[in-house]
Amino acid sequence: MHRTLRLVLAVLALAFAPLAARAQLTIEIVGGAGTAVPIAIVPFNGEAAFPLGISGIVGADLARSGMFRLVNTDAVNPRPVRAEDIQADVWRGRGADAVVVGSMTPLPDGRVDVRFALMDVVKQSLLTAMTYTVTPAQFRATAHKIADVIYEKLTGDPGVFSTRIAYITKAGPRYQLLVADADGAEPQTIVTSNEPLLSPRWSPDGTRIAYVSFEQKKPVVYVQNLATGTRTAVAAFRGSNSAPAWSPDGRRLAVTLSKDGGSQVYLMNADGSDPKRVMTSNAIDTEASFTPDGGALLFTSDRGGSPQIYRLNLGSGAVERLTFDGSYNVSARPLPDGKGFVFVRRDGGRFQIATRQMQVLTAGPADESPSLAPNGKLILYASDNGGHGTLAAVSSDGRVKQRLVSAGADVREPAWGPFAR
Repeated sequence: MHRTLRLVLAVLALAFAPLAARAQLTIEIVGGAGTAVPIAIVPFNGEAAFPLGISGIVGADLARSGMFRLVNTDAVNPRPVRAEDIQADVWRGRGADAVVVGSMTPLPDGRVDVRFALMDVVKQSLLTAMTYTVTPAQFRATAHKIADVIYEKLTGDPGVFSTRIAYITKAGPRYQLLVADADGAEPQTIVTSNEPLLSPRWSPDGTRIAYVSFEQKKPVVYVQNLATGTRTAVAAFRGSNSAPAWSPDGRRLAVTLSKDGGSQVYLMNADGSDPKRVMTSNAIDTEASFTPDGGALLFTSDRGGSPQIYRLNLGSGAVERLTFDGSYNVSARPLPDGKGFVFVRRDGGRFQIATRQMQVLTAGPADESPSLAPNGKLILYASDNGGHGTLAAVSSDGRVKQRLVSAGADVREPAWGPFAR
């Protein structure tokens, strides 16, 4: 499949097959880390009294990360409830390196006391113990928080189970922008349109999403408040308005506009005011993303004859070409630590996700729209399976691979949200 810049073929990229509205994504592990940590998640004491427990969600989160292997807890009697109940030799005999125990106790006001402890049974040391007082409606969110704590204690990296993702679907003539938990659960429709939607981007605080809509019969950039549903057309200039990206402080947007001729990168305030062109070029410049320090933009340009990735220093105005290997490298997304980026490369007609060091992370043939988890450890992207749009994820080292499946659904344009606040 031949493609030029995504700006040119944005509408074609959204020519999806039908799907059920609000389809929930299911994550399948198709490749794990070389060494997974064996961990036992003991069912929490008292959770059988609630329709939705905690321990099962915690275990599912950790298993889906590809970094952990769940150890069977059946036939352990009595089941430990507190850290001091854990018999290290019993669990080491079952092959576990770590054990999680906990309890769920109803309170008179209808809330629930949720406690858990994480024990390193190799070193026989308590790694953490925490208590939450929550309502039953908060069980899922609490489970994700617990999984985040466990992940960080055992890997040293922050967990992303409490984050959210956004993505675009299409059912017949209807396009939808949806937001879901990182595990694909609890999808919520944010925008519905009979015209294409694309390029959702989360604000750094997770309260707003910028996206492009064609409902005015041309691409217009909107910003929508997720709490109130209020939305504003922040870029509706003559010609094309596309490719929004937030500054790290959430005060500005980088957008691609053609209002002055050609596709060029502009900076504007988040409310759409004071748009300023940041470069002078006769080429197509698009797909700008801020570096984590806010001091530079990575962008795609064909100024060298083919689409490549460049860096603009916002202070000095200096432009540096970053990719040279191959004739098509686009859609750069900086790593959260600022030490590199991922992008889409074309090799022999196959579109793949790669790193700046030219490590190819995916096989293609039509992988696009990379979006990094806020801890930088996973990349969410859109893929193609026999003409069927789907989402997938790969770790930044290429070892952990996931498929985000929606039965009968066609999904594109993923965006991973920031850490929960």
